[in-house]
Amino acid sequence: MQHLLEIDYLEKLKDYYVGDKAIIHKYARIYNMSNQKEYISIGNETVIDGELLVFKYGGQISIGNNCYVGMGTRIWSGEKVQIGNDVLISHNVNIIDTNSHELDYIERAESYHQLVRNDHKQYKGNIVTKEIIIEDNVWISFNVTILKGVRIGQGAIIAANTVITKNVPSFVMMGGNPAYIIKKLD
Repeated sequence: MQHLLEIDYLEKLKDYYVGDKAIIHKYARIYNMSNQKEYISIGNETVIDGELLVFKYGGQISIGNNCYVGMGTRIWSGEKVQIGNDVLISHNVNIIDTNSHELDYIERAESYHQLVRNDHKQYKGNIVTKEIIIEDNVWISFNVTILKGVRIGQGAIIAANTVITKNVPSFVMMGGNPAYIIKKLD
């Protein structure tokens, strides 16, 4: 297919692992600023249509088997984002395990200057990071934001336009901003 990158070609890139029969669409973007191949892994039969980014100062992204990451979705890691198997992530979702910038304005200014001089920040400094874990069989609808330090339980559904800042139990539907349990799933 013309719009897909061939896995053989991807294997030669050597800055992330790609499972068997995984598909990376041509508009997908994968940025492994750490240059450590093991920091990004994509499972078997997983489709990536969005953006994966591991910062230079740290981070790790692990996506299980039979997953989908939709167009316009950003998964950014300065700590660790772990996604289980059979997870569907719709379009325009943000999953970010880091503040990306320091809270102190002086540190933020220095960080900006490093970005301009060195292409990206090489040390973490006071940037706050906390891992995100998304368990198996989760469905995340469009325009959802998932912030650092969150665990989403098995079989959960996250409704469109939801902001997740706290753990989500297994087998519930969450929605809203702030997110609340809409109903328990059988």
